[in-house]
Amino acid sequence: MPLADDFQAVVDSLPPDWTQLEADLRIDDEDRYIDAATLLSQINAMPYSQHDWHWRLRSAREFGHAAAPETVRGTLALLDDQGITGELVVREARSGRVEVSQMWGRPESVRQEFARRRGQ
Repeated sequence: MPLADDFQAVVDSLPPDWTQLEADLRIDDEDRYIDAATLLSQINAMPYSQHDWHWRLRSAREFGHAAAPETVRGTLALLDDQGITGELVVREARSGRVEVSQMWGRPESVRQEFARRRGQ
């Protein structure tokens, strides 16, 4: 299965209130490491050193310090287009958390929009 499709299947299997996803990626041909690293830099993939896995990928659904799932899928599609194959394994998926934001001094319209978007 292509990496982009594999990632999309993982995202589709998550509960509707998921917030963060961490996955590890290992490519099959280590001679393509530089090519893959160049593409994966778009999503701030964290490289491992001296490990069986090559990168840690982080994705956040709506907020957080991670790449959007659409961006991760698009980047993995670029790997697929280049013929770079590999394996993707989910390490952690979080759900049910909400963003904490300081609302003091903000108009009521901002507070209502924040609550509407976050389902609070």
